[in-house]
Amino acid sequence: MDQLRRLADQGVTDRAALDALLDSQWVGVLSCVVEGAPLAVPMLYARDGDRLLLHGSTGAGALRRVAAGAPAVLTVVALDALVVAPTTFESSVNYRSATVRGPLLALPDDERTAALDLFSEVLLPGRTSEVRPATPKELAATLALALPIRPDGWLMKVADGWPATPAESGAADDVWSGLVPVRSTLGDPVPAPWAVDLPVPPSVRRLTAGDA
Repeated sequence: MDQLRRLADQGVTDRAALDALLDSQWVGVLSCVVEGAPLAVPMLYARDGDRLLLHGSTGAGALRRVAAGAPAVLTVVALDALVVAPTTFESSVNYRSATVRGPLLALPDDERTAALDLFSEVLLPGRTSEVRPATPKELAATLALALPIRPDGWLMKVADGWPATPAESGAADDVWSGLVPVRSTLGDPVPAPWAVDLPVPPSVRRLTAGDA
């Protein structure tokens, strides 16, 4: 649980590299065991220093269970390139992946509003100043959780190499091989039908312009 068993040479212990991966993604998979059965739920998350913030409905059974102290792990993956080798057996992908494990802490009422605002600001900086605050009813229906990033509570792997050579693959020299980079980009904002005549807010303009 606390060390890599396979391809350990791809392990990364640099905390800055972990933070860079976590900050580059929006979605992770939260896994835990509920009543003896495995449960995995894709969730938005946001890093706040040495902790990860998650949130969901108070009616979500999985979140209530992990908030009660059940061990959990959040997995985050970034796909960077398709590795095209001289054979399909040697072909693979370049990626960065991390798991952060530990108990999730339910945030008390006096911390929930600030945590949810910070969550929104991480995903879309500046948006909280453009919309109304959350209502007491909305806050009461939302569970906010924090997963501490402990020094011994995370593992990270990075695969970033070239494909195997023809000699290593037992393939002919005239078979093309290389990398196909994978890129994620934000497109132009598309207004909702009821907002077509409204200007795009600064928060969205900055995000799509790459300035956020």
